[in-house]
Amino acid sequence: MFKHLDEFIVKAKKNGKKRVVIAAAADDAVIHAAELAQEAGIATPIFVGDQKKIEKIAKEFHFSLRGADIINELSPELAAIRSVKIIRENHGDILMKGIVDSASFLRAILDHDKGLRGSKLLSHISFFETPHYHKVVAMSDAAQNIAPTLKEKKIIIANAVDYFHRLGVMNPKIAVIAAIEAINTKMEATTDAALLTMMNHRNQIKGCTVDGPLAIDVALSKEAAKHKGLEESPVVGNADFLLVPSIEVGNVFYKSLVYMGGATAAGILLGARVPIVLTSRSDSDRIKLLSIAMAVAY
Repeated sequence: MFKHLDEFIVKAKKNGKKRVVIAAAADDAVIHAAELAQEAGIATPIFVGDQKKIEKIAKEFHFSLRGADIINELSPELAAIRSVKIIRENHGDILMKGIVDSASFLRAILDHDKGLRGSKLLSHISFFETPHYHKVVAMSDAAQNIAPTLKEKKIIIANAVDYFHRLGVMNPKIAVIAAIEAINTKMEATTDAALLTMMNHRNQIKGCTVDGPLAIDVALSKEAAKHKGLEESPVVGNADFLLVPSIEVGNVFYKSLVYMGGATAAGILLGARVPIVLTSRSDSDRIKLLSIAMAVAY
């Protein structure tokens, strides 16, 4: 697996420049990320949003809009709908969230008749580069699935495995996260983890190695695993992907890593017709750039 998130940019360059449609693009971090992606040769931006604000921000921060299309749409909600329509009409390759709220953005994507629903459940995957781990590690789900069922967790794993395979990681190590390593029937995360692990052993979940339930320390630290007598697992201390039990756990983990753990992150939605760049409005331009690269690498 990668050691640095910048390797997504290297991978993206091999896939060629893609058209990134940005919904509600009047934001300095979004415009700067799009400019950097264009300079890196991985994306051509299509800004959908308040044209006057986009041009004002570009002028104020000295961003270049050269080569970018701007489609004027004052309402962020309508900008999301318009952006999805552009993708559906094959005028864009990747959808990206700007300063529209997540609920409105997802509503446009999930519209049964005019959205971008694919054949699978949508799931969010984030990658983190942190000085406290020996490689980039991924996690789901911080932004999409609130309390996934066992069936949904299986699909989330399948979405992640598909992404890893596209990166050339053919046997990603999946840690199914819970508070403890023992099975406790009062803690659904532990029973789901045990079932997912057995499904993997019985070849019902393919293309990866699954182990759980695992607490986060065991998933990321061989030393912690050794103290708990779990060092025999090929996943412990070397996980590529962390499947968390709920959106609260994922969202807190994501923001804790970024704001307190010194991590850099990138994240996209999988399972739709096209990759979707879904970052927090508070995320930096670098996180947004790396997320664009993640989508293009896909």
